[in-house]
Amino acid sequence: MNHADDLFSSAVADRLRSQSPLAARLRPRSLDEIVGQQHLVAAGAPLRILIEADRLSSVILWGPPGTGKTTLAEVVASTTNRAFERLSAVTSGVKDVREAIERATERLGQLGRSTIVFVDEIHRFSTSQQDALLPSVENGVITLIGATTENPFFEVNAPLRSRSTLFRLEPLTVEDVTMLLLRGVEAEGVTIEDDALALLAQRSGGDGRQSLTALEVACALARPDRVAIKHVEAALGTSALKYGRDDHYDVISAFIKCMRASNVDASVFWLARLLESGDDPSFIARRMIIFASEDIGMADPQALVVAVAAAQALHAVGLPEAQLNLAQGAVYLARAPKSNSVAQAIWTAREDVRSGADVEVPAHLRDSHYSGASELGHGVGYQSPHNVGSDAIKVEHDYLPAQTEGRAMRRSPYFRG
Repeated sequence: MNHADDLFSSAVADRLRSQSPLAARLRPRSLDEIVGQQHLVAAGAPLRILIEADRLSSVILWGPPGTGKTTLAEVVASTTNRAFERLSAVTSGVKDVREAIERATERLGQLGRSTIVFVDEIHRFSTSQQDALLPSVENGVITLIGATTENPFFEVNAPLRSRSTLFRLEPLTVEDVTMLLLRGVEAEGVTIEDDALALLAQRSGGDGRQSLTALEVACALARPDRVAIKHVEAALGTSALKYGRDDHYDVISAFIKCMRASNVDASVFWLARLLESGDDPSFIARRMIIFASEDIGMADPQALVVAVAAAQALHAVGLPEAQLNLAQGAVYLARAPKSNSVAQAIWTAREDVRSGADVEVPAHLRDSHYSGASELGHGVGYQSPHNVGSDAIKVEHDYLPAQTEGRAMRRSPYFRG
């Protein structure tokens, strides 16, 4: 290739970059630029250590859309000394998989260089396509990075999954999305009103790519003016119902408190307000699952089953139909008897642990399934309730650690159900 060809290729690349969607232009090039997922990429976090040391083994990145799965793979591609191949389960077939493996095999044999293969949307690969990857993952010819929005325990073959480390990516927080949007505002060379920024962040559903796409549309509508809430509403395709900076939190608070008060009509009303305002329905479903254990608990254990079922139905059918499932769940939770005994039990127990309570396991409760355990006193004197027939409830043991000075934990049980 001559100098003129180099200049032409460079110009094409620059033009493509300038015309790329905002989310693509802002894609991080290093771990330090990644927003969110600090449990994976913060200093000292496991995934960061593996990437920086170029010691990454086969992994599956699992998480909702727009949380950074492809971004992480791109960072690996830019930092690894290994060859990097990309496959998309949407466009690649078994033939493409086998060709990538053949290239990796040749590369390893001729150059001694190993290969990372990134498969986006790996859950869309058929069983035969996933099976085609397995031998090469198993013998180390390739290192697999699979990205999926679906539960890998259902959508990825067990043999392939067992040979990969699973990393879960969480939805971005409102603070994370706000940081991302501010980068987008700077890249677009515009200004944005505080309320408009807050609305975009709240409506993102933890999806960074979606928030940047909406921002790009809002910027196009606003030019050359400042991005206002009307531009964001138009970009989102829904009315904000005057959602202000704190309204999202106020409305969800009202929804929870009305269910806690067993007010069915008010619960359904605030659910409708959340849905009409464009709140992330997955967030609503998660709050209902938490409520089922925190505010109902053992007063009606079925409440947790109903809340989880509503969340699963939302995932299966989506809105608008899933509004029926969410409403049914909210009505059930509002009508159910209430008890916070489960919540109080775990909160109190964790506070005791944090406050310095004795955490040593009593000797009779320790593992005794090994030679020499009895010499240490482990398991000595323990009686299983299963072995004492109808007197099972009468087996007397100290099941909590020895009393810490000033505490009487045995006489003050955590759970008062």
